[in-house]
Amino acid sequence: MAKILVVDDAKFMRMTLSNILKKANHQVVGEAENGQEAIERYRDLNPDLVTMDITMPVMSGLDAVKGIKQEFPAAKVIMCSAMGQQKMVVEAIEAGAKDFIVKPFDEGRVIEAINRTLS
Repeated sequence: MAKILVVDDAKFMRMTLSNILKKANHQVVGEAENGQEAIERYRDLNPDLVTMDITMPVMSGLDAVKGIKQEFPAAKVIMCSAMGQQKMVVEAIEAGAKDFIVKPFDEGRVIEAINRTLS
């Protein structure tokens, strides 16, 4: 069971992802709705893993990954992207994200990405 921080500007997406994670026996220790909040919540919660939306207000997921990885080099982040965001996904992986999942979420793919990232 992993402690996971869920970051997405859409409440519905955070809820959907949280439900998938809880069903797979993971613990959602916190949520954030923008990149700035994600970095602050990461500092407070020190989660095992972060699911990070790419496009958010205040600070993008891409900038948040860079910020988290700079402060916590061992951080494990999985990017969440809509179709058509391949360029940003590549940038996120280069910035240190471990994997990515595509919206709308496929439960099997989400769990697979999380297990692979945690192992």
